[in-house]
Amino acid sequence: MNPTRRHLLLAACAVPLVPLLGGCGQADSATVIAPVEIDPATTCDLDGMLLADYPGPKAQIHYADAKAPVFFCDTVEMFSMLLRPEQVRAVRAVFVQDMGRADWNEPRGHWFDARAGFYVAGSKRHGSMGPTIASFAREPDAKKFLGEFGGRLLRFAEVKPEMADLGGGALHDVRM
Repeated sequence: MNPTRRHLLLAACAVPLVPLLGGCGQADSATVIAPVEIDPATTCDLDGMLLADYPGPKAQIHYADAKAPVFFCDTVEMFSMLLRPEQVRAVRAVFVQDMGRADWNEPRGHWFDARAGFYVAGSKRHGSMGPTIASFAREPDAKKFLGEFGGRLLRFAEVKPEMADLGGGALHDVRM
């Protein structure tokens, strides 16, 4: 990854969650960003797929200029959005599901800050769009998954744009 793209990713993800200065010179109280749970009607921002209908880790990005999060049916889609060179929207928070705790086939809940996670890329386990990047809040859970399904252990900042390739995802979707 070239330095410009890495700097953009780090800058977008490092938007501080500190109080903003108010119009009267006083600081507003800090806004705590919390993950939003998916429901049966929650759709993926990229392709309109219903998140609840597919296995594997889901993701959500909370942009500074939007009240509601943008959802993704796969972590590969989330990384693709964040690592694109044209991504310039300020990011307030990014959440993924902890696959050490969530049911792979019907993941619900267990959201955590994506930037603090451990990821397994290249495993035999597939998500909604085929090969995925499994997300874990704890390193031991990621290593256990790695031992069972193979792949490569990474931290958030180590995921490269070429690992978040969306080409061919439809080839793996048997429900399309």
